[in-house]
Amino acid sequence: MADHDRPHVLMMSEITVDGKLTLRRGASSKILMKYMAPETEILLHQTRAECDAIMVGANTIRIDNSFLTVRLVEGKSPLRVIPSNRADIPPDANILGPDARTVIAVSEAAPAEKVAQLRESGADVVVAGERQVDLPELMRVLKSDYGVSRMMIEGGPTLNWSMLNHRLVDEIRLIHLPFIVGGADTPSLVGGMHIETEKEMIRLSLKRYFMCGSNLVTEWNLLYGDGDGSGA
Repeated sequence: MADHDRPHVLMMSEITVDGKLTLRRGASSKILMKYMAPETEILLHQTRAECDAIMVGANTIRIDNSFLTVRLVEGKSPLRVIPSNRADIPPDANILGPDARTVIAVSEAAPAEKVAQLRESGADVVVAGERQVDLPELMRVLKSDYGVSRMMIEGGPTLNWSMLNHRLVDEIRLIHLPFIVGGADTPSLVGGMHIETEKEMIRLSLKRYFMCGSNLVTEWNLLYGDGDGSGA
């Protein structure tokens, strides 16, 4: 069962048939997103509008420089949440613009001058964790201080793994793109540590699948060993 002191979390991503997020390491995911059906782009923005917050990692911001706003449908843009251990957010990043409110989560090890610059840019800075961002603590802060009940992640492999490893994800929605890109070091949906045994596999239960334009969309609940398939 999910903790009641944290938001309900949906991980959403486009992936190729071989599970990749980009063409190659360091490439923007926007390259592949160009090939999503128009209906699927609308689904992505509808999902953003239905959530109180959206989270991506700092590396995704550096590569994609996304706005993370609602544009293709009616609705309010969600709170933008960016974990960045050392406050390494480019000063010209689009998420520091006025389009929506932004929270940058940093560790205690973040340089004070970078934290000050982020605050001067108008972002809220939340300190959670000593040397890296304490994601469970950040989730509690988002729920208690910002009223976030439902959050989506459009993360890269590192953030996705960290959230899954802490059992902070409740459901996953995947947009399947009909391509294979290959590459041993091409970023996939989940990076992180290698597991040693099948007991460490994160188990899912298929909840729903449907065609959205020309894209297959699958929706999964996270089981985390509870076996009830609720994902809640």
